[in-house]
Amino acid sequence: MHYAQATILVVDDAPENLRVLTAVLKDQYRVKVATNGERALALAAGDDPPDLILLDVVMPGMDGYEVCRRLKSDPKTTAIPVLFVSSRDEEEDEARGLDAGGIDYIVKPVRPSIVQARVKNHIELKRSRDLLERLTTVDHLTGISNRRRYDEYLDLECRRAARDGEPLSLIAIDIDHFKAYNDHYGHPEGDACLIAVARTLAATVTRPTDVVARCGGEEFACILPGTDAGGAAQLAEQMRQAVAALELPHQGSPAHGCVTISLGVATRVLVSGQLPQLLADAADRALYQAKAAGRNCFVASAV
Repeated sequence: MHYAQATILVVDDAPENLRVLTAVLKDQYRVKVATNGERALALAAGDDPPDLILLDVVMPGMDGYEVCRRLKSDPKTTAIPVLFVSSRDEEEDEARGLDAGGIDYIVKPVRPSIVQARVKNHIELKRSRDLLERLTTVDHLTGISNRRRYDEYLDLECRRAARDGEPLSLIAIDIDHFKAYNDHYGHPEGDACLIAVARTLAATVTRPTDVVARCGGEEFACILPGTDAGGAAQLAEQMRQAVAALELPHQGSPAHGCVTISLGVATRVLVSGQLPQLLADAADRALYQAKAAGRNCFVASAV
């Protein structure tokens, strides 16, 4: 297995320790550094998250244990493995690090061969977990997220939105008259249509936090964290136009002659305890209204 693309974040307030660990790892991995907990959390939650974090325990301000606890409490960073590197070598120190969510504990001064071996092992484990996660959360036909991923992510983002007081938007999407498409062109062509629409929908989102999923049959959805009603409506129209621009012939459509989609948009600022189903139901009602309005359009749910 090739490790050159794996990224390691080294967190330590001592420049000499950063130099030593960077020298040990730089030939095999991309290495990022942070000198305090706040910077480490920002890098971990950014658009290019690390595959593994080497984390010092003793730092001014936020110590390593607190950094690890915060990483594990954030859905965006909880899956990043944390390997503690510390001069503290008491059993209780190691136990505290593991209790905070760390997967391993290395005592300073570091031995290069031990660091390299442990990092390699943990990167292999993470890659295996990532592959298993992908196999269980990706729709086998279209390659985008599946219903399981949709359900899990919507629940996570509803809880996050309620905690942070931010808007959360959801777009429910159906391919118009898809049964007629299958009846006219056959199921192989129907599968090709689903793949083309899925890829087009996924290509319209640009943020890594936005998730497009196939929820079943010709039904899709898009989860948009931190997106207000105006932003969600704009994206819904972009999706509608992008699918229409494919100009996939649809002789079974009674209205449009090519493959189109209908969309229902819902945006809410949730409060703690509200169920994801409330947002999903609002998007579904808006989708029903879009179909009743003639399809190939979107309707935004009133708040």
